[in-house]
Amino acid sequence: MSGAVGIDAEATPIRSTVPQRMDRLPWSAFHWRVVIALGITWVLDGIEITVAGSIADRIRDTQTLGFSASQVGLTASIYLLGEVVGALVFGRMADRLGRRKLFIATLGVYLIGNGLTALSMNFAFFAVTRFVAGMGIGGEYAALNSAIDELIPSRHRGHADLAINGTYWLGAMIGAAANLLFLNPDIFSLDLGWRLGLLVGPAIGLAIWGLRRNIPESPRWLLTHGHPEEAEQVVTRIEQDVVRHGARLEPVPEEAAMEFQRRKPVSYGELARVLFRDYKQRSFLGFMLMVTQSFLYNAIFFTYALILAEFYGIKGGAVAYFIFPFAVGNLLGPLVLGRFFDTVGRRMMIGGTYCVSGVLLFVTGWLFAEGALNAVTQTVLWCVIFFIASAAASSAYLTVSEIFPIEMRAQAISFFFAVSMLFGGVVAPWLFATLIGDGDSAWRVFAGYAVGAVLMVLGGVTALVWGVDAERKSLENVAVPLSAVAVTVGETAAGGLTGGLTAHVRRTPKDVTKQDYFRA
Repeated sequence: MSGAVGIDAEATPIRSTVPQRMDRLPWSAFHWRVVIALGITWVLDGIEITVAGSIADRIRDTQTLGFSASQVGLTASIYLLGEVVGALVFGRMADRLGRRKLFIATLGVYLIGNGLTALSMNFAFFAVTRFVAGMGIGGEYAALNSAIDELIPSRHRGHADLAINGTYWLGAMIGAAANLLFLNPDIFSLDLGWRLGLLVGPAIGLAIWGLRRNIPESPRWLLTHGHPEEAEQVVTRIEQDVVRHGARLEPVPEEAAMEFQRRKPVSYGELARVLFRDYKQRSFLGFMLMVTQSFLYNAIFFTYALILAEFYGIKGGAVAYFIFPFAVGNLLGPLVLGRFFDTVGRRMMIGGTYCVSGVLLFVTGWLFAEGALNAVTQTVLWCVIFFIASAAASSAYLTVSEIFPIEMRAQAISFFFAVSMLFGGVVAPWLFATLIGDGDSAWRVFAGYAVGAVLMVLGGVTALVWGVDAERKSLENVAVPLSAVAVTVGETAAGGLTGGLTAHVRRTPKDVTKQDYFRA
């Protein structure tokens, strides 16, 4: 598994302690800015999905756009397809051009796409603008997960990542509240309210634009892409800001430095080789975690209103009152459980949350089929299940964003995101909607829940067996950068390895292999 493929042997090696300096930082105002400015993506996606689902009946009305039922369903698929395309396109660009350029650009794409959707006068215009908005959100997932992981200190990375991913449900709550206001015909006309609802996300995006522009490029990306001076400048500014607010920073010893060599961008062939040959076990882990959680979430959330309507008689605006507690449970799960992913550990927490949520889903599905539940008790059980499952689902994004080398991190995220969306985003909602039908067979729906439960348990078992113990470890320790030439082992003030995995002597670029780093 050659780490020297693509390395420019003529370039001068770069020796740096930038990764170690980033990881030894205490939590500070800078990290709060990162979380708020970049984490807004999940809030926006939650708003989008909730608002789009709620305006379905409104845009079918002949007083508005007059779409058919099939056209409404097609627009949802087009949005999801846009997310897949956006993730793949912008994920590759984020690895080549930098995180910052892309998290500025993708927010702009989303703002333009969704803003124009609100002006739609026909199906073609609506479909194209939904695709553009989806591309922006899909690109955000790839660029931002990369940037967040590379900017957050290693001992906080798990909790921060889970909390940020969980804010999708804050967006769902905002979207549900917006629907109660804008879709009220006593306040706004039929053709105006749904348009205003679509502008809630862009309004929040515009408000956060200025803060995002002040987030620097990832020093890790700069270092591994031949810009060591800029990387040093960024880290120095962050350190000065931290010290100015009263923190004391321990110096990082020079012997903890890592050595890098400039390399060519990762080609598609190299990406495939690293994912499916060098890291095939990790790729299988990422596939299982992403696909199983996507199937569960898209199956349950996209058909939640159908279950309430067909089996419990809850329809129209009343559905929003059941969405709120469901969203609260999903939001609190990662916030409360997230810290344990950094203390108890990734393997046990990921495997445990997947397996427990799968078992609870099976039991709840059986009670539903037996007719032992009503709308309230069903919602209470969903809240309990997804309090745990939300942490599990967020940990899937954390996993695929930290277990692959930095030079291909955004592309790895985009690949697994695309696969999970195609499996979960397309298959699951269609399957469950078909099983629900006219509400004539609860046992048929239970069969779908059983499938989702089994898949979640399989995902959990995969994590327990093949999970990566990445807690409190530098990203460079979890996955050796493709551009790394020589590293050393040491201890940081915060505890944990400061260098890579082991290389006691420097090798020439053409001789370095990944086995050199794992030998000790």
